[in-house]
Amino acid sequence: MKKFGFKLLGTDKKCEARVGKVTTAHGTFETPVFMPVGTQGTVKAVMPRDLKESGSEIILSNAYHLYIRPGLEVIQKLKGLHKFMAWDRPILTDSGGYQVFSLSKLRSISEEGVKFNSYFDGREIFLTPEKVMEIQQVLGSDIAMIFDECPAASKDKPSIEKAVNITLRWSVRAKKCHKLKSQALFGIIQGGTFKDLRRESLERTVEIGFDGYALGGLSVGEPKPEMLEALTDILPRMPADKPRYLMGVGTPVDFFEAVERGADMFDCVNPTRYGRNGTAFSSDGLVVLRNTRYKEDVKPVQRDCDCYTCKNFSRAYLRHLVNSHEILGAELITLHNIHFFVNLVKSMREKIRKGQFLQFKKQFLNRFDPHTR
Repeated sequence: MKKFGFKLLGTDKKCEARVGKVTTAHGTFETPVFMPVGTQGTVKAVMPRDLKESGSEIILSNAYHLYIRPGLEVIQKLKGLHKFMAWDRPILTDSGGYQVFSLSKLRSISEEGVKFNSYFDGREIFLTPEKVMEIQQVLGSDIAMIFDECPAASKDKPSIEKAVNITLRWSVRAKKCHKLKSQALFGIIQGGTFKDLRRESLERTVEIGFDGYALGGLSVGEPKPEMLEALTDILPRMPADKPRYLMGVGTPVDFFEAVERGADMFDCVNPTRYGRNGTAFSSDGLVVLRNTRYKEDVKPVQRDCDCYTCKNFSRAYLRHLVNSHEILGAELITLHNIHFFVNLVKSMREKIRKGQFLQFKKQFLNRFDPHTR
């Protein structure tokens, strides 16, 4: 069984962008990396075979959702999450902290843990840092996240500080009960957009000691300039010899800004969510394929894309599928979107190695229109 490790392979001397290599029990992957989100043990509308062909090296699943359905007994009987979903590459499992955040009106947080009702059958659930570790160890993911309190964007400093402190105490408890040697454990840094709280959270989390470090509580409603200011301050302060994971941040523009500041790992539901709604990402911007303008358009979503969708299908055909509510439309557009995200970040790695990241960023942003068309 391979031991988890991270090796810094190089940096772009003109900024904080860097290339690294992560080793896990189920293989290696290079950073910066985009992780498609497979919340329920599946990346929506995409088969594992096609994920691999898109270049995906690691995916994300959610411990909270898998605990509720199908439950730990089923996954344990099927010999872990990798076997269960037929994915033999690395998996990172999120702890459910963000889901607790999204259930803010239905949950109760205490020092011991969080009490709330299942979205599936309404039964009462009580999650603790220890229980979340138990769940992830049964799942057998390659990277597990500690259970954190993810607060909404707020200027109420005492409430953000409270989230920082409870996350730190939960982090100590999580590390103490984490026993699966083949599984890495990442700590999560909170602090909202308050620089002093972020720095304190980072310092104390590093003192606890983890295999990697994530930034949580960003992209939760704060203005984009404030998020970027927080990243500019905290990312270079994070340990250089550990992976830096920016949780839940996921647009092409966000990737460029975060990689420039030193981020390594990303996840987001945008490729699959937009795909199911008939919208494709491209180097020119968002392509809303249900629009009338594409009714007779013979071009692919993007001419210089080598994904299966772009090599075989026109915008006109994709528009027909979307407006006819055919499942294939969601599948093809999602496949393109994942291919686009994964390979955009892969291109960033290549440019960082050559010291050309900032030039690549400028070229991309000059072409990319963030507005729909």
